[in-house]
Amino acid sequence: MRRQVGLLVAGVTALASSAGLVAVGQAEAAQGCRVDYSVANQWAGGFSANVNITNLGDRVDGWKLVWTWPSGQQVTQAWNATVTSSGSQATATNVGYNAVIATGGSVSFGFNGSWTGANTAPSSFALNGVTCDGGTTTTTTTTTTTTSQNPVPGNAMERVAAMQPGWNLGNSLDATGSDETSWGNPRITEALLDNVKAQGFKSIRIPVTWGQHQGGAPGYTIEAAYLNRVKEVVGWALADGFQVMINIHHDSWQWIAAMPNDRANVLARYNATWTQLAAAFRDASPNLVFESVNEPQFTGVDATRGDQLLHELNTSFRDIVRRSGGNNAARLLVLPTLHTSGDQARLDALATSINGYRDPNLIATIHNYGYWPFSVNVAGGTRFDATAQKDLTDTFDRAYNTFVSKGIPVILGEYGLLGFDRHINTIQQGEKLKFFEYLGYYARARKITTMLWDNGQHFGRTSFQWSDPELIAQIKSSWTTRSGTAYSDQVFSARSSAVTAKTLALNLNGTTFAGLYQGSTELVRGTDYTVSGDQLTLTASAMTRLSGSRAYGTNAVLHARFSQGVPWRINLITYDTPVLSNATGSTSSFAIPTNFRGDLLATMEAKYADGTNAGPHNWTSYKEFDRTFAPNYTNGATTLTSEFFAEVNDNSRVTLTFHYWSGARVTYYVTKSGSTVTGTTG
Repeated sequence: MRRQVGLLVAGVTALASSAGLVAVGQAEAAQGCRVDYSVANQWAGGFSANVNITNLGDRVDGWKLVWTWPSGQQVTQAWNATVTSSGSQATATNVGYNAVIATGGSVSFGFNGSWTGANTAPSSFALNGVTCDGGTTTTTTTTTTTTSQNPVPGNAMERVAAMQPGWNLGNSLDATGSDETSWGNPRITEALLDNVKAQGFKSIRIPVTWGQHQGGAPGYTIEAAYLNRVKEVVGWALADGFQVMINIHHDSWQWIAAMPNDRANVLARYNATWTQLAAAFRDASPNLVFESVNEPQFTGVDATRGDQLLHELNTSFRDIVRRSGGNNAARLLVLPTLHTSGDQARLDALATSINGYRDPNLIATIHNYGYWPFSVNVAGGTRFDATAQKDLTDTFDRAYNTFVSKGIPVILGEYGLLGFDRHINTIQQGEKLKFFEYLGYYARARKITTMLWDNGQHFGRTSFQWSDPELIAQIKSSWTTRSGTAYSDQVFSARSSAVTAKTLALNLNGTTFAGLYQGSTELVRGTDYTVSGDQLTLTASAMTRLSGSRAYGTNAVLHARFSQGVPWRINLITYDTPVLSNATGSTSSFAIPTNFRGDLLATMEAKYADGTNAGPHNWTSYKEFDRTFAPNYTNGATTLTSEFFAEVNDNSRVTLTFHYWSGARVTYYVTKSGSTVTGTTG
C-alpha cells in the first residue's frame, strides 16, 4: 500500500552557525513538502510501514509529524524517529541526526504497528502544526538568522583528483590493542611520513580505532593522550603537504556492528565520538578529510536493513560535523557504502543518501581487493584472467556511472590483494603485477582516486624501503601510463627434452614492443627472437645459449621493453616434473618431501575416492594457497596445514593433485587417522 500526501511546513527557524553573525528581522519563508506513506509488510494483526518526508520549501530544523489513525491502529516500535500515541493520534519527532531537512531534501522513518479489523492509511498529516494542503505557500515571519552552516560550494572533484595517489598507514593507530605498536608495527615517526611523501604519494589515509581508548556512557570520552597522539600524527602529515583522511576504523566490527539490537547505545556512542573529533579538528586545515566509518557492517540483518542503518550513521556524521562550524562547515566528508562494497545495490543506497543531503563536499568510497578466487588464490584462481579483469572493470564502471559521471567524487579507500594478509607471494608474481598494472590504469580511466592498503608489508616503517621493488614500480607507473605485460613472466624448458623455440603472448596494452634485453645487452631481433603481432618467440639457438648448463631453476632473466611504462621481466626456467616421496606425520605438521627440480607450485586439488571435494571450501576441489598448503623450496617440502586436515574425513584417503606452473601435474595420496597422517605416492 502506498499513498502520497502533500504538506505545509510551519515557520522555519534559520540554523545558527557557531561562527555566524546574528540578526533579527522580518523574513519570508517558503513552506511545502510531500509525505510518502507505504505499508512494506502486513500480517494478521500487525504491519510495518515507511514514511518519507520531502521538503519542498525552506530549510527545516527540527520537525514533528502528526497524523490520525482512521482504523485505530497503534505504533509498537519505531526507527529513525520517536513515535508516541495519544488515542488515535500519532506523533513522530526527529532524532538528533535527522533534525535538518534541507530544501529538496528528505528524511525517512519506519515503524511496526498493530491493527484490528482494517488497516486504512492515514488521510492527512501535519508537520510542525500545519495541516497539509498539497502545495507551497510563502509567509512572513520574524526570524533569527545567521550565516548558513551548510558547506559552501567547492570543486570536490578537483580536490579529490589532487589526492591521487594515496597510501594507507595501516595496522598502527587502527590496532585494537593497548597502543599503536600492538599489531607489530613501530611507533609512527615524522621520518616515516617524510619518506612516504618522497615516494610520490599525495594523500594519506590514517585509520584510527577509538573504542579501547574511550570511557563509558554517557560521555564516551576519548582518552586525552590518545587523541593528542592522533592529532600529532595528523599534524605531521599535514605539514608534509599530504591531504589527510582520518576515520572510525575497526570500531565498525567491535561495537558498531551491534546496532541492530542495541541501536540507542551504538548511536549515542557513535555521535559522541564524532562530536569530540569534530571539535578537536574543527580548525584544522581543509586538507584534513573525515571518513564516517570504515567497512560498515551490521550483525544479523540483511543488506537492505544494513543500508538503512548506515544511512542513519552517515546522516548523523554529516550533521554533527557541519554543525560544529569552523573549517568543518565545508570540510570534505567521505561516506562509505555498506561493507564498502562496489555492488550496484550498495552504490544506489549511498547515492540516495548523498543526493538527499545536497552537500557539494561529499565523497563516496569503496574498497577493492580483486576477484576473490584470484585475490586469495583459491578455486583455481591462479591467474589475472578475463574473469578477474571483468570483476574489476565492472566494479569501477558502476562507481563511475553512479557517482563520478554525476559530479560526485569516488575514493578507492583501500586496494590490494587479500592474499597479502598472509604473504605477499601468495599470488604469483607476474599475475600480481598484471593486476596492479590494470587496476591503476582503469581507476585512472574512471577518475577514481586510489589509496594503497599497506599494513607494513610493503613500505618498511623504519627501513623506508619497498619489500617488492618490482611491484611498487608497476604501481607507480600505473599512476600516469600503461605498461606492456605478457601472458606469463615464466618460460619453462624441460631438461629431459631437447631445447626448442618458445613463444610467449604479449599484452601490449596500447604500447608498442621496443626490444628484448638481458641486463643492459639487447638481444638481436631476427636472430635471438622474433615478434609477430603480440607473439614473442625466442629462437632455439637463443634458448640454448641463455640456458647455459641447464641447471634446474632460473637460468636467465630477460626484460621486454615497450614504448612506455616499466619493462616486463621474463624468467627462463629449466625444470623436470617434481618428485614427491612417502611420508608420515601429524595433522599439526605434515610435510611431503618434494624435489621440485626447478618447477614452481601453482595450486593443489583435493578429492576423496568417490570424486567429492575434500578439505576446506569443499565447493571446489582447488584449495587455498598458503592457507591449506604451501611449498618450501629451500627445505624441499610441500606442507599441508592443520587447517586443511581439520576438514578432512578420518580414514578416508584423499587424492591430491599438485599443479605446477610448467604445466606438470603430480598425484599424491594422504590419509588422516586421528592426529596421524600417512602420505604415499601410490
